[in-house]
Amino acid sequence: MDSLNYIVKFFLEGGFWMYPILLVGVLGAAFAVERYIKLRLLERDNRRMWERVHPVLAEGRFDDAREMVANDKSAVSELLVMGLEAQGSVRRRDDIEIAMEEAMMEIVPQLEARTVYIALFANIATLLGLLGTIVGLIAAFEAVAHANPAEKAALLSSSIAVAMNTTAFGLMVAIPLLVSYVYIGARSGSIAGSLEMISVKTLKYISNLSKRNHQMT
Repeated sequence: MDSLNYIVKFFLEGGFWMYPILLVGVLGAAFAVERYIKLRLLERDNRRMWERVHPVLAEGRFDDAREMVANDKSAVSELLVMGLEAQGSVRRRDDIEIAMEEAMMEIVPQLEARTVYIALFANIATLLGLLGTIVGLIAAFEAVAHANPAEKAALLSSSIAVAMNTTAFGLMVAIPLLVSYVYIGARSGSIAGSLEMISVKTLKYISNLSKRNHQMT
């Protein structure tokens, strides 16, 4: 209970600027949670689909693989749809590779979408905290200028302490958001890396089948 009272007192003493910082923190946290959930679901769907289609590709059953990924919404399926469509029509490795690279160019921006806003809100929270402190210090010095000389030191120290609350609160909001930004960026990069690995493996399976067909003829 004492901790809650201290938090409430700390927040109220910061004045007006604590509310914009709080709003920025809530918005940044909402983006971070949305990105985290989205990437977790995407990783799960990608893993599920790849576990199903990988053995089919390894066996060279590309017609079956095309049917499996045709109506699936995972990023793996989006990637393989492009590659397997090219494999079924042109059969040239270069064209298939280009088709899968085009698919990656569409998928990667989706992985990184809205992530930049987390860092943006972290920076805004820090700047709002500094702004609130500067405004508070200006008000404090103006108040001290008209105060009784005997009370100036005590009034100035208490006013500065209150003004610093906004900087502290801005940093308290910004640091978790920056950590979330780095973590989510790393998760996005990990997913993109796994898709690139899948692209390379798929191209290898296609090349192996082409070599077998060439040897048979």
